[in-house]
Amino acid sequence: MSIMRSLLLAASQNTWLREHASRYKFVRRSVARFMPGKEIGDALRAAKALEEKKIAGVLTHLGENIQDAREASEVTNHYLDVLQKIRAIGLQTEVSVKLSQLGLDQSAELCFSNLKQILEQEDAGKTVWIDMEASSYVDATLAVYRKALKQFPRTGICLQAYLYRTKEDLESLFALKPSVRLVKGAYKEAADVAYPAKKDVDESFFLLGQEMLRAQRDGRMLRAAFGTHDVALIRRLQDFAAKQAMPKNVLEIQMLYGIQRAEQERLAAEGYRSAVLVAYGNHWYPWFVRRLAERPANLWFMLKNLFVG
Repeated sequence: MSIMRSLLLAASQNTWLREHASRYKFVRRSVARFMPGKEIGDALRAAKALEEKKIAGVLTHLGENIQDAREASEVTNHYLDVLQKIRAIGLQTEVSVKLSQLGLDQSAELCFSNLKQILEQEDAGKTVWIDMEASSYVDATLAVYRKALKQFPRTGICLQAYLYRTKEDLESLFALKPSVRLVKGAYKEAADVAYPAKKDVDESFFLLGQEMLRAQRDGRMLRAAFGTHDVALIRRLQDFAAKQAMPKNVLEIQMLYGIQRAEQERLAAEGYRSAVLVAYGNHWYPWFVRRLAERPANLWFMLKNLFVG
């Protein structure tokens, strides 16, 4: 892991920085690149604009590690309201949730109860995505996911390519015909848990991606999605799918709002499934700093805003 990435990931957990960052105009300007706004209305307008370009939207309300059952209930009710708003507008937009927002730190039973309410209210043809958090949450998250998948077969899970264990986790899910979003991984992890070098993470992503596409083709996976802005990796996945004579619409690329917009539109125009994760909410700081850690270009973008009037 590069020194800069390590420093940024440490900063994402710093309480003082979280409390003071929003006071600086250049930080607020930088955050606006990755978020259309803090309110659900901002996110819905962004999703509608994306859909007009044939790009799918996935909404996520920022926050994690809630403190009690009352707060978990509030987050659950928020997502239920979001699903109702999406339905009223007539969008195909989906949602993505963090289990630590739904009470996983309090108990798996509380978390599943809250998640079940959201799954019950989602349209049958859509996926509710479950985000993956730090490596210490993987076992508990997968346990809740497996339980949910038995009752709600379209539920999706995020897996992280930088974890050594992900290959086995993926293979263990095939019997349940999962939907999986593969990402590289954005948390600070020890070298005995995750690949430290970018080239190894990239290769892990590609190898896992090939297996996911094969599994989707063979009926062992309901839906394979790839969360990356790495154009070189996207090209490798496109080439693999083409060599396997897979139709373009089996390859789904999910990106973050505001990053690689031209690539998002190119994929949609060429017949691939293009989706964008639209984040919103007040608890943006740790999420935003992890985005800076993912790509040096994001950090330079923020620093340029320091000198804008």
